[in-house]
Order: sequence, then C-alpha cells, then structure tokens
Amino acid sequence: MVNLIFKVEGKEGKSVSLGQDKRLLSALKKAYPDTYKRFLVGRINGQLIDLNSEIGEDSEIELLTFDDEDGRRTFWHSSAHLMASAVINLFPSVKLTIGPAIEEGFYYDFYRETPFKPSDLAEIEKEMKRIAEADLPFERREVSKEEAEKALSGNKFKLELLKEIENPTFYTHGSFTDLCRGPHLPSTGYIKAFKLTKISGAYWHGDSSKEQLQRIYGISFPSREMLKEYLKRKEEAEKRDHRKLGQELDLFSIHDEAPGMPFFHPKGTVVLNELVSFMREEQRKLGYQELRTPLIMHVSLWKQSGHWDHYKENMYFVKIDNQDYAVKPMNCPGHILVYKTRKHSYKEFPLRISEFGIVHRHELSGVLSGLFRVRSFTQDDAHIFALPEQAKEEIINVINLTDKIYRTFGFDYHVELSTMPDNSMLSPEMREKAESYLKEALKELNIEYKVNPGDGAFYGPKIDFHVKDALGRTWQCATIQLDYSMPLRFDIRYMDKNGREDSRPVMIHRALYGSLERFFGILIEHFAGKFPLWISPEQVRILSVSEKFNGYAEKVREEYFKEGIRATADLRAESIGRKVREAQLNKVNYIIVVGEKEESAGTVTVRRRDNKILGSFKTSEFLSLIKDEIREKRLEDY
Repeated sequence: MVNLIFKVEGKEGKSVSLGQDKRLLSALKKAYPDTYKRFLVGRINGQLIDLNSEIGEDSEIELLTFDDEDGRRTFWHSSAHLMASAVINLFPSVKLTIGPAIEEGFYYDFYRETPFKPSDLAEIEKEMKRIAEADLPFERREVSKEEAEKALSGNKFKLELLKEIENPTFYTHGSFTDLCRGPHLPSTGYIKAFKLTKISGAYWHGDSSKEQLQRIYGISFPSREMLKEYLKRKEEAEKRDHRKLGQELDLFSIHDEAPGMPFFHPKGTVVLNELVSFMREEQRKLGYQELRTPLIMHVSLWKQSGHWDHYKENMYFVKIDNQDYAVKPMNCPGHILVYKTRKHSYKEFPLRISEFGIVHRHELSGVLSGLFRVRSFTQDDAHIFALPEQAKEEIINVINLTDKIYRTFGFDYHVELSTMPDNSMLSPEMREKAESYLKEALKELNIEYKVNPGDGAFYGPKIDFHVKDALGRTWQCATIQLDYSMPLRFDIRYMDKNGREDSRPVMIHRALYGSLERFFGILIEHFAGKFPLWISPEQVRILSVSEKFNGYAEKVREEYFKEGIRATADLRAESIGRKVREAQLNKVNYIIVVGEKEESAGTVTVRRRDNKILGSFKTSEFLSLIKDEIREKRLEDY
C-alpha cells in the first residue's frame, strides 16, 4: 500500500492511501473530491511532477495551484501546447520550434513560409476552445534517442534541440505530440479561458543569421472571471505605459542612435535627481561613504572578479593603447580596488561605501523595452565590508532601509531567498554559512520568504525584494548579496584586534532601487504619471486669468521658486479653462489661479490636479502647506 501526504501552501493537508490505481490524480480525487482541479502540478523533493504520474512509494507531495509561480508556469506551458496543437490542425505545414511559459503567459515560435495574419488568431482561438473542451489528457512518454530522431525526422529545429537532451520525453494530447520535458496539466480541460494577444517575429535561438520564425503570444487562466479581470488590468496598464506617459509628460526618450540607452529630459532628470537625493540622505544617516569609479577598466580586472567567466557575453569591450578594456557591467570590482589602496583595521568595520554608478550590459535588441530593459543604467550600488560576525546585523540594517524606501512610495513587497547555484565559487562550508546569515536575518525580522534553489549570484546567495504596484503587478527591484568569494579572489584583508593582518572581511553587495531607470519606469506606471509632490517635476503652475495679472502671477512664481518649489507660470493669452485642462493633462500637482481678487488680497486660489478646488490661501500660507507636504514625502489620498 502506497501512502501519500499532501502539503498545500506549505502546510500539511490530507493523507491518502493508493489502491490499484497508482496515479497521483486518483489520490487527489479521493482527498479533494470537490476541489481537486485547483491543483495543477506536484512537487516531490524539489522536483515538479505531473499529476498524471504514477507513485510507487510513500511520498510527501506539495500541491501547487495557479497562485504558485510553478503552478502558473505549468498552466501556461500547457497552454502553449494547446495553442500549438490548434495551429497544427489549422496549418499542417507549420514546423514547431519552442513554446515556453514566460513571466506573463506563454508563446510558441513557428516556422512557416506564409506569415500569420492578425485575423488568424480568432480561428486559432476557436480551435483551441474545441480542444480544451474535449478535456484531452496530457500523457508523458519516455523514448530512446533513436525513437525521438525518427519521430522528429521532418523537423530540423526539434532535431537540433534533441542533440542537447540525454533522455528525451514526449507529451501527447489527442493527436498532437511534442518533444518536451514537462511537466504539464492533467488535461486540456483545465484551461478554461485564454486570449491570444499578438504576433511578432523572432529568430531561431535569437540569432539574426538564422531562420526567421513567427511568435504567437497568449495568456490563459483557470476561469473566465480571471481572464476578464486580467484584460481589465491590461487595459489600465496600457493607459499607464511608461513609454507612452514618458513621451506625453516629456520625461525621457530613446533614439536609434543609442538603442537601449535612455535620454532623460529636464523633467525626467528632476525625478531621477530626487530619487538619488532621497537615497543619498538615507545612506548618509547610516554612515555610508560615497565614491565614483571609472566607466572603463582593463579586462584583467573582470577576469579576476569572475565576471569574465560568467558574464562576458553581456559586456562591451574597447581597445586602448592596443590593450583590451571593458565597459563596466558592475561596480563591485572598482570598489574593491579603492578598498585595497590602503590598510584597514577591524575598528573601521563595517565599512559602507556607495556609488550611483552607470553600468552597461548588452541585451538583445528584441528584448529592449523602454526603461524596463535597457543597455545603460544607473545602479544605486553599495558594498559593505564587514567582519564575519557583523554580517547578519548589516543585512538586517539593509533590509530595514529597503523597507523604509519602499514604504515611502507606497509599495508592498514580498521577499525571495536565492541559494547558491551549482557553479558557485564557494566551498560547501562557506556556502552554508553565507546562506545561514541571510536566513537568520529574515527570521529575526519575522519576514516570510520563498526559497529559489540555485538562483543566487555566482559569488553568493541573495535576498530579492519584489514590489507590488497599484495594479497588483510585481517587480523585482532590491537585492542583497552576501559574498565570501571576491574577498578571496582579490585577497583583501584587514588587521584584526590581535594585530594580525591576514584576516579577511566578508562583502555585502546591495542595490535598493536596483536600476534607477527601471525604478523610474515602475514609478511612472504605479502613479500613472501623477507623482507625489516631493518628486514631481512640476509641483505648481500659476495661471493668470488675463494678461493684466501676468505680473502678479510671475511674482508668485518667483516667490515659490526662491523657496525651492518647482513652480512655473502660464501667462499665455488663452482661456483659463484651457490652461487648467492643460495643467491637469501635464499632471501638475497644484494649479493656482490668480486674477484681480487674488492680487488685491495677496492670495492664491488653488485646485488639485483631480479638479478639486481647495480654496483661497495667502501666498505664504499655501507655500508653508506644500513645503510640509514635500518634507514629509506624503502620498496623495486621491
């Protein structure tokens, strides 16, 4: 008799014994007869398994739903197979390539002589619906390399993939079969709602010298209500698209002359400078020292740091005096060079150094996306050199600073801990010690976290923060990494309390915004361009009701400007209604109207950008109010 213990959301659920039918799905139907279809995939000892799998021994099984990342990815991967089967049914000459789950949904790349048309998507969706409603089981089959080659003989793309696979497996639903390692849903009937979103071009293996493919993107959900809610959020997200708002609000632009390298206009630069000033002040309170390091350094530095082995495909290189140099993709090796310019004592530690450093990383042109995926960006980077026994406390300090920063912008967040990858530079003992410090810090702060096995940096484990925006989307921003490796590679030392100079510090890497450019893009969409007063590029706009009062409008503007308020005046001979509307479209926080009454009384009439009229204030009174709002970094309540 095989006994199974189910775990749901990390907690022990039900126990069940299997009879003649050894399939996991049969056990689920016994344990959860009314709700078993909410479980999409299982996990045993960290490995994902199909719910159609047969279980031959006692096991503890974690059941994953659409709320779990691996559950969603399984759902979307199966949806890619569903779409591919529909495409094959409608267009039999198509050649299949790959069809993965992505961060939001799925795609499948097809090779076809004739391009798909947008009108084809409706037909494909109709065929997908028919296949889904047939509730066809996803069946896994292990085959030999020879069998796989024979089955894939007419598809050069699949044969190329097969070369990299030791033990090939196929998945079949109905008449459709695809080379795939899985896992998949129990059947197509689990996919209740879907939408094909767009068609785009792609190259095989992302190489422009290879065949051009056609990529169809889609999204899917376990219920129609979830799809409806998603499409509603998507519509709102399109209104908030930072690329669109960035152009409308004159914040930044990107040009063909420098793809993936944003140009920040004066208004956008105001926001960036405020973000830097805020972080700089918070770091100053905690004893950080700021430095600057060069943009280009000799390749020998990157070989010593390990970036050459792990990152050179994403680096830019240049020849200087017939020697090879690299444009820096990271700031850490430069900070180590500064550390090594003099001897250090244990009394200096923790030594916290920071830099708002511009870095460059090569990204394929097809993945560049506004401020979210760029080739040139600024990191709010810092490196903390500490005694090993100080590591946990320093990590706690960084977590607390991260929390303060994110709360200021109104972000909730969740935390993930990524352990070391198999190609780690560390010994098992050092690896375990580094991971334990991060876990202990999170435990001490009572922070729940998810573990990502093997997803850490090559030089150390890390804690990542995922912020949730106004639309419920999550973005990975802050990272904290504990590094024993680079102190070894660069042989950095300090004098301990016994006078020995061969002691080695640990190194904590941290970036809280992550990339200023990306964080700026997130803020644009989070606030829909309506920035809080303290970071807004135009805080106040003064409108004169006619040219007779331009002098008073300019006087008010100058008074506010001298007090550090970003104030402008609209003195055009336009109607006041039009001026107000334009100020609202420009998302100016406060719109001041001045005319005869205001000039006579030394007052201003104020409205907010949501058109709520606040009333009349003495100029100094309103100035005091907005200065308080800026100082307190208040979030608006509308």
